Amino acid sequence: MTLTQLEYIVALDTHRHFVLASEKCFVTQPTLSMQIQKLEEELGVKIFDRTKQPVIPTEIGASIIAQARVVLRDAGLIRQLISEQKDSMSGEIRIGIIPTIAPYLLPPLFKNIREKYPQVNLVVREIITEEIVQELKNNRLDCGIVVTPLKDSSIKEDVLFYEELFVYVSKNNALYDKKYVLPNEIDPNQLWLLEEGHCFRSQILNLCELQKFSAINFRYETGNIETLKRMVDKSDGITILPELAVMEFTKPQMKFVKQLKEPRPAREVSLVIHRDHLKTKLIQTLKEEILAIVPKPMQKLNRKKVVDISY
Repeated sequence: MTLTQLEYIVALDTHRHFVLASEKCFVTQPTLSMQIQKLEEELGVKIFDRTKQPVIPTEIGASIIAQARVVLRDAGLIRQLISEQKDSMSGEIRIGIIPTIAPYLLPPLFKNIREKYPQVNLVVREIITEEIVQELKNNRLDCGIVVTPLKDSSIKEDVLFYEELFVYVSKNNALYDKKYVLPNEIDPNQLWLLEEGHCFRSQILNLCELQKFSAINFRYETGNIETLKRMVDKSDGITILPELAVMEFTKPQMKFVKQLKEPRPAREVSLVIHRDHLKTKLIQTLKEEILAIVPKPMQKLNRKKVVDISY
């Protein structure tokens, strides 16, 4: 049994396709297949059910793969210890980031990392929080940028900033002339929401106390905040925008943005890692670069109140 063989079975489990797994491992498909078969012969069990499409692990195979991920994580720790001892800033860092943060944080972050640390390779996946947590546990991601608290004992949370929530109102809406808005003034039948699965959606439901309105027809749901904003622009509706989404608004655009009454609702954004995480130095550098981008006032709670992300 070799680490290479373990890497191959983990890759096949991740991609569920021999050709794709071999490409990700930079080997030919016959080489990957042969090494996996050799491991199966050595262990005396079938790790994968090849009769299914896509290929899936057998029951015992799933347990073997789970342990292989642990072994590879520990082996990676040895490599990371050597890298940090050499004081080199290089390597790959796999990041998961939720869609409501990615468009506003990633462009300047990519630029800064590329200029300061050309030896660091950022691999970013834009997925929802639930998937980020699962990928951290399976060692498919090194860290995530999500809204917290997650209330998961296996995940460590390092708060980055507190993002205020604003009301974005159509000029045809009754709230347009208000400077401040109360949550109970928001008509749920005029509210545009993100689709199910987004933590930002559940925060809005909690903020506006909409759980009791189970019969509301929200008419349209999307995973994109910019789409919600455009829907409001073309209707008499309302949506809620996070602070990063309004930071680059022009003065005319800010006329459509209303603050909520104090304590101003906010979401807590954190850098999250698995408790058995690796790449400590790279992740710390990532944190420092994020904080260099985010305005200082956002890094403190001040007169804000974090809105719960659970129902």
